Amino acid sequence: MPEGERPAGGIVESRGLPRSRTRLSLVWFIPIVAALVGVWVAVTRIMGEGPVVTLVFQSAEGLEAGKTKVHYNGVDIGTVTAIRLSQDHQRVIITIQMAPRTEAFLVEDTRFWVVRPRISGANVTGLGTLISGAYIGMEIGSSKQGRRHFEGLETQPVITGGEAGRFFVLKAPDLGSLDTGTPLFFRRLQVGEVSSYALDPDGKLLTVKVFVRAPYDQYVNPNTRFWHASGFDVSLSASGLKVQTQSVLSILIGGIAFETDATLPVLPPAEADSVFTLYSDRAVAFRPAPENPQTYRLIFNESVRGLAAGSPVEFRGIPVGEVTDVRAQIDLRNFQFSVPVTIQLDPRRLGVKVVGTAAGVNLETVRRRLIDSLVGHGVRAQLRTGNLLTGAVYVALDVFPGAAPATVDWAQRPVELPTVPGQLEQTEESINNIIKKIDRMPLQQIGDNLQKALGDLDLTLVSARGTLVTAQGTLDNASNLTAPNSAQVQQLDATMQEVSRAARSVRVLTDYLERHPEALIRGKQGEAK
Repeated sequence: MPEGERPAGGIVESRGLPRSRTRLSLVWFIPIVAALVGVWVAVTRIMGEGPVVTLVFQSAEGLEAGKTKVHYNGVDIGTVTAIRLSQDHQRVIITIQMAPRTEAFLVEDTRFWVVRPRISGANVTGLGTLISGAYIGMEIGSSKQGRRHFEGLETQPVITGGEAGRFFVLKAPDLGSLDTGTPLFFRRLQVGEVSSYALDPDGKLLTVKVFVRAPYDQYVNPNTRFWHASGFDVSLSASGLKVQTQSVLSILIGGIAFETDATLPVLPPAEADSVFTLYSDRAVAFRPAPENPQTYRLIFNESVRGLAAGSPVEFRGIPVGEVTDVRAQIDLRNFQFSVPVTIQLDPRRLGVKVVGTAAGVNLETVRRRLIDSLVGHGVRAQLRTGNLLTGAVYVALDVFPGAAPATVDWAQRPVELPTVPGQLEQTEESINNIIKKIDRMPLQQIGDNLQKALGDLDLTLVSARGTLVTAQGTLDNASNLTAPNSAQVQQLDATMQEVSRAARSVRVLTDYLERHPEALIRGKQGEAK
């Protein structure tokens, strides 16, 4: 149909047009932009949150998800996000969201612990948590290997990595009064403390780790001795009473002291984590190690109460060894009970220097001759009381001139040395001898004779009582004769007056005759013839 003509019936003819392409609608632009923004925010937040760390503790006491912080040098570097139990329900697993840029902190030897109020040794820590609540402390390690899972420390370390000094390891049979934070002394100056302690896997010894601050750690060398300095030492000698202690603090909570023998050569400082022995006291620490010790056996047929391994053996007051073993035995032939005591002697402790030995001389032969000579001169072993308060006993080697002859059998292993009864047993034996002598006395006859003698004495006393009565009467009569108003006294007074007058007349006569001796012939002048 030509263009412009209309179809019949007046109906307009339709025709198809090609579909045109249109651009994206604005309606979809907004969700796409929002999605992109959300992805950007999520990525930014994930990249800005920092790493996630998991810690394992025995208990989550004081910790709370979303509130408990992780502190390093007083700065918050993380937050606890979750707390859950482990699969065995024995421990707790704590998830921590660390702050950004803390990946370098999380290395192999990094340590975490929970800070709570704690009193240990001389240290009082965590008092601030009474108000703010517990938090997790952290110490950054020096390793280069990263880590995200850690075993948390159950106790807060006393020493952190920022303090200069060195750690040393001490081995001891028991802990005593030591604890974490117990002070360490050098010449009575506090130079460190105990950082930790643990029982060895075999259960025989304890490992005590101590920290010595710089510059005092340079005074620890292989010859240094460590010992317990807890409490105070009291000694009574000829110089008087001495009381020694490291400090008042060591009396209250204990302590460890160390020192190096000045007579030994000076050695370079010991390496970190060097192992030392922790002795019970200073005397034991500086006791010279036994050189070629000799083992002997002593047989006692008495009580050894108070004698134990470690008890001293002295020769005339000089320590020469110690007891190593105390046992009991019974002889089935006569069922006699005895106590063999093993001792170890160190000839060096006598301080005797052997001189004049020729080349090739066997010192063992000389030692045997010396022991034989001592035993031949009466040297015997005896138990003596070392402390009246504790009842401690020691073995004394001394000369007993009256001891029975004895010899040493060198074929025995160990060699047996002769003994004598102890002081207490000798006293008991003397008392028993006195009692036996008293038992042999005729006490009944002595009692009868004493009773008879007492009867005779009673009769004698009765007779003496009569004699005393008679004497009393005589004395009464004499008293009556000498009374001032008695007739005998008056007569005696008159007689004395007459005698006095007669004496006076004689004196007058003699005076006259002395002046007139002729009166003996002529008579007194003036008298009638």
